[in-house]
Amino acid sequence: MLALYQPDIPQNCGTMLRLCACLGVEAAIIEPAGFPVSDRHFRRAGMDYLDQVALSRHVSFTAFRAWQIETGRRLVLLSTKASQPYTDFTFRPDDILLMGRESAGVPEAVHASADARVVIPLRPPMRSLNVAVAAAMVLGEALRQVGALAKVMDAPRASL
Repeated sequence: MLALYQPDIPQNCGTMLRLCACLGVEAAIIEPAGFPVSDRHFRRAGMDYLDQVALSRHVSFTAFRAWQIETGRRLVLLSTKASQPYTDFTFRPDDILLMGRESAGVPEAVHASADARVVIPLRPPMRSLNVAVAAAMVLGEALRQVGALAKVMDAPRASL
């Protein structure tokens, strides 16, 4: 699952939901979002793929965290403050990859509540990647590790 913490840029949110649709990954939006979910930029970035996403919405991080604990899934935060490279991390099939806000990441309390934190190593003085690009990189590695990319490749293709 890819969880988006209070997304604030509709185009990035739509792009990440499109990514989930294409790879068969569940998605969650942890509200409040910084835009109406019906925003035209959000819909434009997600195109007609948004109807193909298994999407859940949570009214707050507290509600999301309660759901996450209840389901027993591990919360893996992608953070520029983490020290473990995502390529050195062992992902599990039921992990939830949490993406912070493009403008501010996540608050310290959310950071502290994650079961694990991973980072994409960047060359200095670069600080961060676009959140949708970062999500694609780490989600791709997680799916590769757990063998889920093979399932995507074996799925029936839409006809033209």
